[in-house]
Amino acid sequence: MNENTFWQLISDCTSPLPDPDAVRLAAALTNRLAVGRLATVTGFAEQLAWVLYRLDRREYGHDLSSDGFLYTRAAVVAAGRKTYEAVLRDPELFDPYAAGLVWAEDLLYVPDVAYRRITGEEWDRSTRYSYESCSNAAGWAEG
Repeated sequence: MNENTFWQLISDCTSPLPDPDAVRLAAALTNRLAVGRLATVTGFAEQLAWVLYRLDRREYGHDLSSDGFLYTRAAVVAAGRKTYEAVLRDPELFDPYAAGLVWAEDLLYVPDVAYRRITGEEWDRSTRYSYESCSNAAGWAEG
């Protein structure tokens, strides 16, 4: 899955109803991925890890717990490509998500649940980039 396909999937599955913690989005993504090919699920996991990794930087997460920072980064991703790219350009746009404790934890589990639905097995997921907080060493390096 390429980046454009990833963001289109996020857009296609976004609920028109308020969904601040992306519960509806996560359910829709899971349902869509679970009826597709396994390669699409693993591709989604790779893209999700990559976009979260890119937000894993000191200027965003210096005042948040590891989990809070991860879930808040997921909320930025859930807000869609336009918001995500704006936040990458201007770290101050991350602040309302952090201050409002907008968390999208459920988004993190989408590939695992879809994988389990397709295969009937648990997935020992390993992606090229880690989305865990502080795993982007360059993003946390002293400037």
